[in-house]
This record gives sequence, structure tokens and C-alpha cells, in this order.
Amino acid sequence: MSAPGAVNGRRPRGRPPLTWLYAPGDRPEVVRKALGSGADVVIVDLEDAVAPDRKAYALAATVDLLSDAHPVPVHVRIHTPRDIPVLASLPGLGGLRVPKVTHATDIHRISELAPGLPLYPLLESALAVEHAYAIATAHPAVRGLSLGEADLRADLGVRDDSGLDWPRSRIVVAARAAALPPPVQSVHADVADLDALAAGCARGRALGFLGRAAIHPRQLPVIERAYLPTPQEVDAAREVVAAATADRGALALADGRFVDAAVVAGAHRVLALAESIG
Repeated sequence: MSAPGAVNGRRPRGRPPLTWLYAPGDRPEVVRKALGSGADVVIVDLEDAVAPDRKAYALAATVDLLSDAHPVPVHVRIHTPRDIPVLASLPGLGGLRVPKVTHATDIHRISELAPGLPLYPLLESALAVEHAYAIATAHPAVRGLSLGEADLRADLGVRDDSGLDWPRSRIVVAARAAALPPPVQSVHADVADLDALAAGCARGRALGFLGRAAIHPRQLPVIERAYLPTPQEVDAAREVVAAATADRGALALADGRFVDAAVVAGAHRVLALAESIG
């Protein structure tokens, strides 16, 4: 099933990716299904989703898969830097997800192994979160930050999900300060609880995330609905833009809302996202 807004399983032109679907590298049939799922980006996982005795097979299967380009961008979450020389020149590879990054020097080493490839560091420890801005600005190849929340939760000893709100906000700020796109939320592990997924996406959107990683295609429509503007948000944004067009200075709307340049810029972002789905 394609996600809402997807056209023939493809993301509408010009829309930022909202859904990032993980698929285990040692199950090429699952990866191929993921490519037709409507996800904006497919991430072939060579790390957590693959048992140790199947790592070599997963890498070989991924090399075979990426020997051709695909209509959907395909990223690979590597297991070890030794994977990179095998993957780097493949025509179907769109980017590398780099796990357990803790310092900017980690990015320097990876960029030398994969010149020209987009890099997406995964911050999975307290030390990584503390170094978020340094990692975000370590190299022009860095195109986005994400948290690895399962490992981070264990590192911090956090039991309640709200305990991760500060690290989440930290990488949102770091990404913005580094002129990177808003971060993508970490996965929701319970694929049966779509209500909890929707609530988590709403919280992530409120914190400044844009889009979310998934581990099952049934999660994709929930994520996309959560991150696309509602009709009410679109109407409010149009009102702001219309008012700003008529009066270039700061002004108050009829309902008492104050509108300045920052509010207008936010309204334009809402409309751009809404208009990208046609």
C-alpha cells in the first residue's frame, strides 16, 4: 500500500521525504517489497536487523541490489566502516546511515572512505548528543542528523519517553544551526500500536522533527498523515500570507494573532509542504 500523497508509489516532486522505511539487508525480497511500499526513502539495514552470522550475506545481497539504480532513494545503514569500500561506487546507493557516531572525527574518517556520498550520522549516546553540532558541521557530506533512541535510552537509563525530549530538541537545534534539514524521528518499535505511533509523531512534529523512520509499511500512512499539514493549518497559513501580502509590516489578524516576518516564513513552509502533494 502506498502512503497518502504518494503517486504510483513515488514521492510527489519537490516534497521533502517524510517516510524512511528500514528493511533487513539479509532479506532482499523484503527490501524489494519496501521499494514498492510508497516510502520516500528505503534504508537497507546491515546493522541491528541482521544476525552476526548473516552480515556477510547481507552485504553481498545489498551489493547485488544496488548494482542498479532505483526510482526510490536507497540508503544503507552500515555495520562497520569496512562495508563502505564495497558499497561506495554502487549506482543505486543514495546515502550512508552511519551508526554510533560520537565525534566529528568519526565523520572525517567515513567521508574519506566515501567521497561524495551523503552521510547521515546516527547519534546513539549521551556523548554523541553533546557533540551534535560538531558532528553536524564536521563535513559538507553530512546531510542530516538522527537519534538512535533505543541505544540512547539505554545509555541514559531513561524509562519514560519524555526523558528523551531534551536530546530530541538538542539535535533539532543542532541541525538548524548547521543549516541541515529538520531531523527525522527514530522508529516506533510496536508495529501493531498505530495510535501510539500517531501520538509519538505529533510529539515529534511539535519538537521540530520532519518525518519518521519506520520498520513496517503499515506505519507509513500514519507517519505521513501526522507530518502533512491539516486543512485547518493550511487555511491559517493562507490567511497569514494573504495578510502579509497586503501589508508588509507587522500586523494583527482579526482573531488577535500577531504576524511578523517569522510567522510569515512559517506559513510559507506550511503551504510549500501542502502544495507539494498536489
